[in-house]
Parts: sequence; structure tokens; C-alpha cells
Amino acid sequence: MKKHMINALTKALGMSLVPIALAALFLTAMPAFSHAGECDNWQTLHPEWIFCDDFESSAPLVGPGRYFEHENNNGDFIVLNGVGLNNSKGMRNLWQKGEVNAGSIKLGFGRNPSRRMNTGIKSGQDFREIYYRMYLKMQSGWQGNPIKLSRATVIADSNWSQAMIAHIWGNPNQYPLIIDPVRCTDTSGNVLCSGYNDFSHMVWLGAQSGVTPIYDSQHDDRWYCVEAHVKLNDPGLANGIQEFWIDKQLQTRKTGINFVGSYKSYGINAVFFENYWNGGAPQLQERYFDNIVVSTQPIGCVGTVSPNPPGSLAIQ
Repeated sequence: MKKHMINALTKALGMSLVPIALAALFLTAMPAFSHAGECDNWQTLHPEWIFCDDFESSAPLVGPGRYFEHENNNGDFIVLNGVGLNNSKGMRNLWQKGEVNAGSIKLGFGRNPSRRMNTGIKSGQDFREIYYRMYLKMQSGWQGNPIKLSRATVIADSNWSQAMIAHIWGNPNQYPLIIDPVRCTDTSGNVLCSGYNDFSHMVWLGAQSGVTPIYDSQHDDRWYCVEAHVKLNDPGLANGIQEFWIDKQLQTRKTGINFVGSYKSYGINAVFFENYWNGGAPQLQERYFDNIVVSTQPIGCVGTVSPNPPGSLAIQ
């Protein structure tokens, strides 16, 4: 196979001979996997990963080893051929004009109190620090800011009470993404929130904006590698972290966060990917997701040979 590729290369370059060393170097620099195959054998290749989905699997989205909930919005948020990276499979989200909720996928992992959330992903482990990455693209001619995108959270009770939330969503007045961390405990670690999204008991810890205006008209019709990092504080300390990168460039970082007080019953055990547009979409339009990974270590973006780590931990 490689000999055939070398011969093709020499013909394309109009050369009678390409030194073996040069050809070998060229082949080494070629992709070790396609974007569609990033999740092939990932448990062996990336033991630090908790979850990987490039949407190439034919298995149902909801089931063992995958998501515990898929809200498909009557067929508008589904896996389709040709909409992912390099025309692979991906998730297509379609908003109707004026539509608010256009579907979601919800991932549970680690130890948690909800039988419904448990699809067998590292179910005996606690994770106080995670990285998660998605690829995201808006269609050509995109308009507006859909606000909701993703959140990492600690589900603390079978009624879906939460101990903390680390949101990544859009700024209503600008085009970059923002982080917006929330504590749902008191300083002693008692969970105050009752049920899901109990706004009356949330303590908002201060939003911070990124810098890349991915939702403006100059940034449509291209893929973005969005990677987030969330670290819970140690019990009794304010040393939590929330930050994210786009295409390996740090967008914003917030340190010194008291996410959960002295709470330690469960770790981060869910990440949700959402399509919720406060006020409704301004027109019929599509957004796409692909290559989702959750990890205990930095993930990076799909590179030429292997995923590259995020950029410097200082803003570049």
C-alpha cells in the first residue's frame, strides 16, 4: 500500500525517483486516522478518556456506553451522513424560525445517584476534574446567538438536584461564548438546589467571556474545536477552575472558584449538549456537532497525526 502511494507521489511531482527517506517522512506526516475514526479503539489508545463519540456507530444514541437521553426535536437533532468533519457522520441540529428548544443529548458517567443516567460509563468512579471537547459548526448564512451550548454538572440526588453547574453558553449581547459557573451548595457542602435547574437556590459565581466571536457572520460555515476544563474545589477551599479553548487558543479562565463548598458525595457525573435559544431562532438554520470526547486529561484537537494538546495555559 505504501509503495503504491509513493509511486503515485512521484508521478504527481513529475519525478522519476523520490528518495525513500523523503517518501517515508511524507507518509509519517499523513493522518494516522480520519476525523471519522477518532473513536476507533479509543479505550486502548486513550486510557485517560472517559467517553468518545464521532457518531460513526450505528448503535442507538441512547443505550449502553452512550447517552442516557436524546431529545431529537421531532427529527431535527439527529445523526446524518455528510454533515460531520470531512463529510463524515455528525449531529445536525435544525432550528425552525422562532423555535426555542431544538433538542439535546445528555451524557452520564461515573458514580451517580440516578439509575436512569447510568449507561455503564466508568460507573464506579468519581471525577472531580474533567476535560470535554466538541467540534461545532454553524451553517453558511448563520444569524444570531443561540445562548445554550453545554454544561458539566454534579447530579447529587435521584430527583436530579445539582451540587454545581459549569455552563458554556453564548453571551446574549455579543458573539463569543462565555463561562458561567454556579454553586448549588452552602459552604458546608449541603446541597441547596432541589430538582433540576433550581434557579432560586443557585449561587452565580461570575460569568466571563471568551474572545472568538464564533456566532458572527464572519465565523460561519467552518468547524471549531471547543474544549472545556472543569475542576471542582477541594472540600473547604476555593480552588476550583473553569476555562475553555477554541482551536487550542485559551478563551477565558476563572480560578479560585468555590463550586461545592465541602461537598464530596459525588464528582462531576454529567455533561449535556444543548440547543436552546432564549427568545427563539431568527430564521430557519442549522448547527452541527461532531467528535465529542470527555477525558481526565487535556484532549486537544484532531491533528495531522494525533490530537494536539490545548495551547498554553496562559492567554495567547
